[in-house]
Amino acid sequence: MLAAAMLAGCSSTPAANGNDPWEAPNRAVFKFNDSLDTWVAKPVAKGYRFVSPSFVETGVDNFFDNMGEVSNVLNDLLQAKWGQAGHDSARLLLNTFAGLAGLVDVAAEVGLEKSQGEDFGQTLQVWGVPSGPYVVLPIFGPSTLTDAAASPVDWFTYPRTYIASDPLRYGATVLDYTNVRAGLLDAEGLVSGDKYLFFREAYLQNREFLVKDGAIKDDFGGDLDDFDDF
Repeated sequence: MLAAAMLAGCSSTPAANGNDPWEAPNRAVFKFNDSLDTWVAKPVAKGYRFVSPSFVETGVDNFFDNMGEVSNVLNDLLQAKWGQAGHDSARLLLNTFAGLAGLVDVAAEVGLEKSQGEDFGQTLQVWGVPSGPYVVLPIFGPSTLTDAAASPVDWFTYPRTYIASDPLRYGATVLDYTNVRAGLLDAEGLVSGDKYLFFREAYLQNREFLVKDGAIKDDFGGDLDDFDDF
């Protein structure tokens, strides 16, 4: 969220409007999602933060991030990123077996920092599939046609999907999204202007950044290869 907001803040991209041919229905879905967030997700996230010490939030973040390494490794391999596949595999193994199933990010302590992450939508675009039009999905939020089409693959490659107990799987899903939403509370002040446009530009620019591994240029011609250092 912070990366996307800073990218949107340092660049205005009117050309992105051409990626949003369905703006009218997208705005309607965005309004629905925003109302759902205002009246349900945000209050729940605030309550969760109120009762959860910071170390609990960090542990939950680490746990679900560790689950996500499975999808990262798969997509690393599909994109022929052999070095990153080894890096992410090492993180997965170390945090799973030495970090209490991922609750503790032991890998980062030994110099294996978390990578940007990969998903099947990124893989398809690396293979040459266009991103397609921007689309706002009910509940799930900003996406593109390609990212939306790729999401079932991400779902099937995420370990939480295979939790046998329905109550446990649903509970884990709610905890994951609640924890993510709580982590975004402090970033809300970054949103400015037309909220729909802000999120659209932030999403599209951040996706381009991820697909191209940071090798993009902003409107000022500055290369963003060193974005992590910023």
